[in-house]
Amino acid sequence: MFQETVDFIRSAFNTKEFIPLHEPRFIGNEKKYLNECIDSTFVSSVGKFVDELEKIIAKYTGAKYAIATSNGTSALHISLLLSGILDGDEVITQPLTFIATCNAIEYCNAKPIFVDVDRDTMGLSPKALELFLKDNTTQREGLCINNTTGKVIRACVPMHTFGHACKIDEIADICEMYNIALVEDAAESLGSYYKNKHTGTFGKVAAISFNGNKIITSGGGGCIITDDEDLAKKAKHITTTAKVPHKWEYSHDMIGYNYRMPNLNAALLVAQLENLEMYLENKKELSKKYKAFFETQAFNFVLEPSDSQSNHWLHAVILKDRAQREAFLEFTNAKGVMTRPIWTLMNKLEMFKDAQCSDLTNSEWLEDRVVNIPSSVRI
Repeated sequence: MFQETVDFIRSAFNTKEFIPLHEPRFIGNEKKYLNECIDSTFVSSVGKFVDELEKIIAKYTGAKYAIATSNGTSALHISLLLSGILDGDEVITQPLTFIATCNAIEYCNAKPIFVDVDRDTMGLSPKALELFLKDNTTQREGLCINNTTGKVIRACVPMHTFGHACKIDEIADICEMYNIALVEDAAESLGSYYKNKHTGTFGKVAAISFNGNKIITSGGGGCIITDDEDLAKKAKHITTTAKVPHKWEYSHDMIGYNYRMPNLNAALLVAQLENLEMYLENKKELSKKYKAFFETQAFNFVLEPSDSQSNHWLHAVILKDRAQREAFLEFTNAKGVMTRPIWTLMNKLEMFKDAQCSDLTNSEWLEDRVVNIPSSVRI
């Protein structure tokens, strides 16, 4: 059974060589724009490619503003600060996520609360969220107070897992009802839509990643998207060390961060964006091939959720149990086909082992069974 899967993946990628999980493709103007950037000498955080990138991302996602950052984690960190997170606050998120989500919360001196996901989206469950808030919180002077800790629950960070949109409209409604800021972790979902609206545009602010393993890449990089002009201006200001504009004076009016994306990285990304639609179509076609193949197998292929248009960033299968998962991982990787398990749940990590949690039945079920399989754009 596992050998059939390896053989099929090799046929889909038409190679007998090692097949990585997800590797970038540089088939357009990347070298041309990088050379142009180098020749201009504007290789740091100022340059035409940074400005162009921000315009393209804003237009593509439907957001009014995009602010380029050094990586997705920095984009999420600033998004949380823009949402008013204060020392000692609490932030609801999902335990089934990449560590960056929780790191960004900790950078704000806040603490995560883990609420379960839905099995079909692998993203934060609106039903679990509403149940947790109903049973564990009180509204006081426009704030959502955690009855257990007495702390303010200031924000909620759902993540669109592997590019599959969670039920983000329902989550947005619940956050509004409970006076909680919605900060979308759209790190993995550039090119993904929910009910014909791009992910990351359901709340006031969101973060996107352009890491080397994402659907398009700037090597390292990310961005913040928002419709709020004041938030956009503040985001650009504090990611540029909060320097007050002046011809020569160095004056800073608040604590800032050196989080701006360099022009060199932006040049790479502008070229990548020119091929994004082709990449999306290519990955959609691979998804169809996987779906047809795994219908004949003893385990399931993760499908695009209802009401969604996924970017199909990372494809995944669901094994029978943890034992079969481990056997599958061992076999495929030994055969030169890279596969990896979904993340260890955040509440099981040493840093977050004391975090408050809802019932996490779905997250635990998925952790035992989900494996990513090769998902690169095929050329």
